Amino acid sequence: MSKTEEQGETQVTEEIDNLQMSRGEKPEPCDFKFNFTKAKEKFVLDEGGNKIKFGDIYKHQKTIVIFTRHFLCFVCKDYIEDLARVPLEYLQEAGVRIVVIGPAPDKFIQSFKKETGYMFTMYTDPDRELYKLLGMKSNPEYGKNTKKNKHLKHNMISGILSSTWRAMQSQEYQGDVRQQGAEYILGPGDEVHFMHLCECSTDQTPINDLLQLAGVKQVSFPKDSRVIDV
Repeated sequence: MSKTEEQGETQVTEEIDNLQMSRGEKPEPCDFKFNFTKAKEKFVLDEGGNKIKFGDIYKHQKTIVIFTRHFLCFVCKDYIEDLARVPLEYLQEAGVRIVVIGPAPDKFIQSFKKETGYMFTMYTDPDRELYKLLGMKSNPEYGKNTKKNKHLKHNMISGILSSTWRAMQSQEYQGDVRQQGAEYILGPGDEVHFMHLCECSTDQTPINDLLQLAGVKQVSFPKDSRVIDV
């Protein structure tokens, strides 16, 4: 690596370290060294198995990037179902895109999009290289205070039954069940506007919070009706 590249990486790392990163419910100073330069060179897979460089996803446009848990997780499914409700015209007006990345094999992208009604871009990171590099947690925590989750439609019993039924139909794991997710607002270029690492499966950032931070109109959801329904 040249001296110029080293200086550039140091500058980006310092900028990221000065951000307020949200871990769980309380924002706190970023204590994780986010190796931005290394992360953007990693690849994710589209539903055709094609490799896409992570940095290219948000290179030219502000992007809300959602890292999910495994695709059989009912909490994850409820969240992505609500994410699918965001009108495309809202995103186009703000010049923002939404991208979901899961820890599952790419062959499950199409079926997961069909199950959730999600029509925006989706990739997978089956080896979880980005998950690990960006410091996302790997633990089996479900979450105690589910009432604060703005997108959870199932209780624990009905959710587990739903996930079990889907697993029986699939007969394959669709990602590591211990892997937790995260939410980011990135781009264009090396801009990092927001990051949140989930402490447990129910610890996702409310979608309307992400939309507001990204400059997108908010949406009325079943458990978060902040605005008049679209």
